[in-house]
Amino acid sequence: MFLINRWIKKPAHPYPRPRINTRLVGQRVIVRAVERSDWAEWRELREISRAFLTPWEPRWPNNALTHHYFSSLLRRYGREWQLANGYHFHIFLHPTDNGRKHARHAVGPLVGGVTLSALERGIAQKATLGYWMGHPYAGQGLMTEAGQLVIDFARDALRLHRLDACCLPHNDISCALLRRLGFAQEGLAASYLRIDGAWEDHLLWGMTLDSLAQSAAHSPAPLHPAG
Repeated sequence: MFLINRWIKKPAHPYPRPRINTRLVGQRVIVRAVERSDWAEWRELREISRAFLTPWEPRWPNNALTHHYFSSLLRRYGREWQLANGYHFHIFLHPTDNGRKHARHAVGPLVGGVTLSALERGIAQKATLGYWMGHPYAGQGLMTEAGQLVIDFARDALRLHRLDACCLPHNDISCALLRRLGFAQEGLAASYLRIDGAWEDHLLWGMTLDSLAQSAAHSPAPLHPAG
């Protein structure tokens, strides 16, 4: 049996698997996978944004701002990308925004993060959109641009059928963002997620990517494999 199996050709993976060095480039932001070199800037941004973020996120562990914790996230993100069941990105300004000379694949300041998680194939073909924005960069429309880039990535690169999202009912900023991105509110889930140590109700949102016409006002996100 071993001699037979070693000659059996494994079927090609039926779904697209974008390279981990893919970059999504917008007018003001660059979205790319989380990298080890992001550590110091990630820690600084999360630290100064802690009071701004903690009411909307799961309770931070005691080591939430340590290099060990960041490294554990990086390993998990890498595994999920390799298995094609999650895509975790950091959001950066363009390097030209701060006037610095830059190399071809340089980025400007880190401003936040956006994720496609819980990706399902088979009969579902969907993922869940999540995001966070550093306090100094909130309210500037940067997450709207980054979110649209990732939605285009989900539709065009991953060929997903649907995206889900959720937020706390009193998170007016997040509700407005999801509406701008084209999500529709679909319901309310009681005691849905544990946020900052307490089980909280969440509004449920959804978007069918098949319904986004190619003639939409925005252009598909340019995909730029680094190298």
